[in-house]
Amino acid sequence: MIIDHRTYNVSHGQIKTYIDMFESMGLPIQLKHLGNLIGYFETTIGPINQVIHLWGYENLTDMEARRAARDADPDWAVYKKKTAGMLVSQENKIVTPASFSPIR
Repeated sequence: MIIDHRTYNVSHGQIKTYIDMFESMGLPIQLKHLGNLIGYFETTIGPINQVIHLWGYENLTDMEARRAARDADPDWAVYKKKTAGMLVSQENKIVTPASFSPIR
């Protein structure tokens, strides 16, 4: 298993709007195509205006295929257009569970 670990920095004053839009529009599309949502978080201490989400995949090939299917979904283009400009930056990491991790 690999985990796509993403941290999005959301524009000041936009965090609630971004999370609400993701929940109502983005999440259903992502669940349809990506499937394995491990967690979705909002920072409360430390850097503010951040969301972190973790998605699990079998391997890089699985991730690329699932993301290509999501990207081809017309509803994803609508969601991206509605949230355009809300993200300041993002950081992506691919991580793998250690042998003793409860998530494998």
